[in-house]
Amino acid sequence: MAVLSTAWYMSFALLGLWNTKVLAEVVAGPDLSLSLQAILNQAHQGPLYTYPTSLTQGIVPKGIHSHNDYWRDVPFYSAISVGAISTEADVWLYNGTLHIGHEQGALTNARTFASLYLNPILDTLSRQNPANSSFLTSKTYNGVFDTSGGQTLYLFVDVKTDGATTWPYVVKALEPLRSAGYLSSTNGTTFTSGPVTVIGTGNTPLNLVQPIASRDYFWDAPIPTLNSTFSNVTSLVSPIASTDFAANFGPVLGTSLNDTQLALLRAQVKTAHAKGIMVRYWDQPGWPISTRDGIWRQLWTEGADLINADDVAAAAGFGDAW
Repeated sequence: MAVLSTAWYMSFALLGLWNTKVLAEVVAGPDLSLSLQAILNQAHQGPLYTYPTSLTQGIVPKGIHSHNDYWRDVPFYSAISVGAISTEADVWLYNGTLHIGHEQGALTNARTFASLYLNPILDTLSRQNPANSSFLTSKTYNGVFDTSGGQTLYLFVDVKTDGATTWPYVVKALEPLRSAGYLSSTNGTTFTSGPVTVIGTGNTPLNLVQPIASRDYFWDAPIPTLNSTFSNVTSLVSPIASTDFAANFGPVLGTSLNDTQLALLRAQVKTAHAKGIMVRYWDQPGWPISTRDGIWRQLWTEGADLINADDVAAAAGFGDAW
């Protein structure tokens, strides 16, 4: 059997599609001694080689936002399998339930905010914070990545239906994460990072976020108006600000921004970072691939904090060719 990449291994492991016999073949190829094959094949039948928090073992977190994450074959898990630290759920409120989809025609009863995001995130965090160890002196609050327990997962909740009606349902739906102590929060003065940082975007109303001093959810501010219309928005309201790349910069000719576009990017990043706010641009060019990669590279080197990606596997490896 051919040796597979780490990303593919992690994807299989996350989805429970791996076993030690396959592992033995992949790790060492066909030339293993029978004795070593036997050891590898039987290793995970006992506790010695069972690592308690192995779900995301070896995955390096990366500044990637999994755009339209629900389009993936396996939402959330596919994103974290390549190290994306940010993901996105489009929510539609119907009959008291938050459904997931890009448009109304794509909604189903099975695909909900709870089933595709909240429950998988809770399950992952329970695996990363085992409560049955006799060595624990207190509860742990590790994030989803085993290699970096302090890394928060940014969960953008893109409200598609009426914001004033829908957002209270989002806040209520977060209760399982809230009661477990897994949500980042603010008391109006300081920010306390947790395993998950929830950011409302789309139709999320600012007036249901900003006036509430003590809360465990935040708002996605628009990058272009951080120094004007929304100059009073701080990082305690909006830890990350976003905007439409195409609307903000206009068309890209070639594989990089022109001088005028680059000056605008630098000014916007400077304004946001001076306020302690991270930046994300969405709707970047997706084709040609050379343009996509060139813009990714330029955004990253100029200080963008999250690379907005539809192809998260490509984003995870795009810097390898520099």
